[in-house]
Amino acid sequence: MEMNTRLQVEHPVTEMVCNYDLVELQLRVAAGEHLPIEADLVEPYGWAIECRINAEDPAMSFIPCPGRIEKYLVPGGPWVRVDSAAYQDYLISSNYDSMVAKLIAWGRTRDEALDRMSAALREYEIKGIETTIPFHIYVMSHPDFRSGNFSTSFVDKHFAAFLKDLNDNLPVEKAVSATS
Repeated sequence: MEMNTRLQVEHPVTEMVCNYDLVELQLRVAAGEHLPIEADLVEPYGWAIECRINAEDPAMSFIPCPGRIEKYLVPGGPWVRVDSAAYQDYLISSNYDSMVAKLIAWGRTRDEALDRMSAALREYEIKGIETTIPFHIYVMSHPDFRSGNFSTSFVDKHFAAFLKDLNDNLPVEKAVSATS
């Protein structure tokens, strides 16, 4: 039998809907304290969504894009959380995971969480590297995703339309082909 004592990368979503800091609770238990709550009394409330902001170019099939971050402004506001160690002049290395940040948004309803996430993605400013932000914006606004009518084939099914949408909003010299 195996016991895995680490938190999953998506733990901020659980924290947002349960209103508990799981990292703090895990450290308290490791220090010999008892949990201040009964696990079966925790009742999730609302919806949360997480987007992994990676240094990858979605227009080029999500190829990693290491480099130096020239500008870094995170979104804010109520019920928006950014977990990141990045900052202006931070170097994204090609030797490690390309994740720049985890962006989490909460809402009383799924639509409210999606609206908050969409607004936060549009506020996020990262210059100097390509990121997955444009793809996340596309997904958050897609009718199939918003309605919950999607599956694991969403990216394959909608990637060409994403590239067309991206190209329609890019300067000519940055436009890419759907076969890139």
